[in-house]
This record gives sequence, C-alpha cells and structure tokens, in this order.
Amino acid sequence: MEHADVRVLVFAPIGRDGPASAELLRRAGLRSLACGSLGDLIAQIKIGASAVFIAEEGLFGKDLADLFSWVAEQPAWSDLPFVILTSQQEQPGVARWRKRLADYLRNVSFLERPVQPITLSSAIQAAARARSRQYQMRGLLDARERAAQLLEAEVADRTSELRREITERAQVEEKLRQSQKIEAIGQLTGGVAHDFNNLLMVISGGLEMLDRGTDPSRRQRLLDGMRHAAERGTALTRQLLAFSRRQELKPESVDLAHHIEGMRELLDRSLSGDISVTLAFGPDLWPVEVDPGELELVILNLAVNARDAMPNGGTIHITAHNAAGVEDPELTGDFVRLCVSDTGAGMPPEVLEHVFEPFFTTKEIGKGSGLGLPQVYGFAKQSGGAVYVNSAVNRGTTIVMLLPRALIPRGLPPLTVADVDISKESPRSGGAVLLVEDDDEVASTVAEMLAKLGYAVTRTASAEEALGSLNGGLTIDVVFSDVMMPGGMNGVDLARVLRAHRQDLPILLTSANVDAANALATELGVQILRKPYRLIDLSNALNRCLC
Repeated sequence: MEHADVRVLVFAPIGRDGPASAELLRRAGLRSLACGSLGDLIAQIKIGASAVFIAEEGLFGKDLADLFSWVAEQPAWSDLPFVILTSQQEQPGVARWRKRLADYLRNVSFLERPVQPITLSSAIQAAARARSRQYQMRGLLDARERAAQLLEAEVADRTSELRREITERAQVEEKLRQSQKIEAIGQLTGGVAHDFNNLLMVISGGLEMLDRGTDPSRRQRLLDGMRHAAERGTALTRQLLAFSRRQELKPESVDLAHHIEGMRELLDRSLSGDISVTLAFGPDLWPVEVDPGELELVILNLAVNARDAMPNGGTIHITAHNAAGVEDPELTGDFVRLCVSDTGAGMPPEVLEHVFEPFFTTKEIGKGSGLGLPQVYGFAKQSGGAVYVNSAVNRGTTIVMLLPRALIPRGLPPLTVADVDISKESPRSGGAVLLVEDDDEVASTVAEMLAKLGYAVTRTASAEEALGSLNGGLTIDVVFSDVMMPGGMNGVDLARVLRAHRQDLPILLTSANVDAANALATELGVQILRKPYRLIDLSNALNRCLC
C-alpha cells in the first residue's frame, strides 16, 4: 500500500463503538474499515493499514497469538501503530493484561473512556502520519536495495570484463614477448649462421682431411677439432632453444654469474667481430629471484641495442654487484645491481625521456620495433625491482637493473648425463636394443655406437612400427627412441603406451630439446638423453636404464 493511501482499521465488535468510530473517522477525512472479527482484523492488517483502532473489550478472552506473531515478524521499516480505547475496568488483572498488550503490540497509544471525538480523530491522524513516514522509509529502502542490486550487477559485469581484459592482456603480453624473442633472434641470425658455418667448416674439412692423412698425431688433432666444434654447436643450439621456448613466467633463484657466463659464447659469436664483451661480477654475489628465460631475453636485447649504438665497434661491459639498502622509496630489501654498459654514441635528454615507451625507437624503419627497452622495464618491475638509464651524447649508455635478492639459494645445477664421467667404467656388453629413429643417417650412426657398446640393434623408423615389432614377438632388453618423429605418435606417446602394457620394459628417450618433453617424461619415470651425445654418454644412460 502506498503511504498516501490512508486506511484505518476499526475493531470494536461490542455495542455501537465500531460504527460510531468509523463514521467519526470518515468525517475527519480518513478512510476506515470496520472489522467484524479478530480473524478479519488480522487478515486486513496483512493487506495493509495506516493505523488500527481497537476497543479493548473486543480483545478480552481472545487468543491473540496470531496478532502478536504478525507484529513480531514485521519488516525492519514497519512499526504499525495501534490506538486502544480502554474500558472502564481498572482491576489489577486488567492492568497487567494491558501491560502485556503494550509489550507485544509495541507501538501502542491508550485512550481512556470517555474520549472526545476531536481527541480520537487527532490520535488516529497522528498515528497515520507516523505510518506514512514508515512507508516513505520503505520506499527509500526499496530504492536503495534496487540501487545495490544494480550496482552489484554492474560490479559483476565489470569484474567479468576486467577478467577478460586481464586474460587478453596476458595473451598480448605473451605474444609481445615471443615477438621480441623473434626480433632479437632475427637480428642475430647473421652472426649465428656465420658461427654455424664455421663449425660445419671445421667438421666437413676435418672429415675430408682424415681420408687423406695417415699421421696418427695429425688425425688426432683433426678429431679433437671436430669434437670441439660439435660441442660448441651443441651449446649454441641449446641456448637458442632455451631462449626461444614458450612457457609461463616462473621466477626462481638464479645465479647471475653462472647464468650470464653460460651466455658468453652466444653473445660473443652473435655480435659483430669488432665488438667485445666483458663480464665482471662482485665477490659473493647474491642469487636473484627472476625468470631465467626472461633474463636471457633482457641481456640479449641490451646487447643488441649496445651493438647498434656502436657501428664502429666498441665494448659491452656487463657487471653485477650486491646492493643492500637501495635508495628508492618504492623498493625494500636487498638487491643485486646488474649493469649493461656500452661505449657507443649515447642518447640526448629528449630521447632518454621516452626510452621505456613501447614502439618508441630512433632506428630506421625495419631496424627495430621499439620493444627492447620496454621489455627490460617490464621485466625489472614484474620481478619486484627497478631499472634506470644513464646516458649522455658521445659518452655511452648504461642500463642499471635492480633485481631482488633470492632468499633461498638455488644451489648447484643438477647433473646431466653429459656431466658424468664414466670413463673408468666398463661398458655393458650384450643385450638387445630396439632403436626408434626416423632419420636414416642418425639411425646408422647410433646403431654403430650401440654395436660398439656390445648391443644387438633392431631399428624401426616410427613409434607405430616399433609397437608392431613388439606385438609381433620381438625380444629386446631396452627401447631407445627419439622424441620428435613424424606421424601421429612421438617418443613420449610411445613411452606412455609401453608403460601401460609393459611396465618392466626399460625405456630411454633422446631429444635435442629436452626441456620441451622433460615434464611428461618425468611423469612416466623415463629419462631423456640430450642430443648430440657422445659414446660414453650413451653407455652411461643405457646402464642407468638397465640397472
């Protein structure tokens, strides 16, 4: 009922109090309704009322539980006013009854007989005005509730929109990181290709000279040179694979000196010959908490920028020192100060103001995207550190990164198969190997290596062919399979099938990109031998499988 719709309920079932009171209220401009029974009164109250006028004798001896229950269950905004016309009975029991009635009805006014018409109408009108204010409060509460619901719905919509935006931004950032890696690798392609051509020249030339020479010492020098060239190519390929991989950012404790030293050859051979790289790390350098892949990207990007700033050659200095209590109000804790400096042209102040803005570049079209330094800025900030640029025209540029100290040192890197020296161990003799390798030349070489170790070899060119041979009754001691193979099943898939049906069969996998399959292989309890590998590495890995 709207607050303007005044309705007074009258319950005076004895004598003429009911009709007389209703007529009095109508003359006062108040719409009234006389109720013939207590049940009728309660039903009308539930429909809605501005006030209730009751002659108390109509309540004597009645069960008032339903009335009291309705009053107690009113909503928070409601406090229905009751006007009670008392009888002339003043016994102690009646007084106690009135007290109980007032307690249960809560908002009660008592009028004693005899009562003047003006007094009665005034009391009812006052009660109706109070009820009108309650209806106004109900309207305000309803409006507030609707506004809260609308706000909640808007917040839910906005939250969902923000989640979508965050997801989309993460996808864009991932694509941006990958494009930065592709750009960096593209800029270094010439140097890498030159390096690989040199390595291939050593190997191909050495093989040709082996056919022509008979001097044992000369043959040994040629073999040593080819072996060294192969090892350098292996290290360079491994770094490129690690650098270009796509993975979720995972900060971990990183030994800066060890990690950057591991990039030394990649840096030296990827930059032009007239640019040198020096490394200097402070004593007892703290480990830092960063994503190692992103760190590599940062170092390579800064090296490329430094190279471009030194068209006539120069030096890139990479240094790192512990920095406790840095003077930056936004940073707390201990940090390591990593600096990459060049002896190039430097930057004027107007360029320095924009170096961290995405796509800002002073390079010619096609020579740079302007994403390198923004990526460095993002890396430092996301790692919980900071980055600064010191530069002046003709005085070079220094990029200073503050990287957070790792609380738990990472320790020594885990041993790989190639790290284990088993030169004093006797190779295992005997046993049958199922070799799964799609490349004919690689399969021929590996078969020779296995035969040298005393193994009988059966070769298949695919995982499907290997399963067919095993199902056909082939008896073997170990499966040695490449991970990357054509067709619908790779080496990890083959291992999964074999684990499901022949758990006792030893399996050894091999791949040039161990990181890509390492997690899946670990779940299966299968070790991976990194390509390329030496005879001693293969022997060691097989011995581990067969023990």
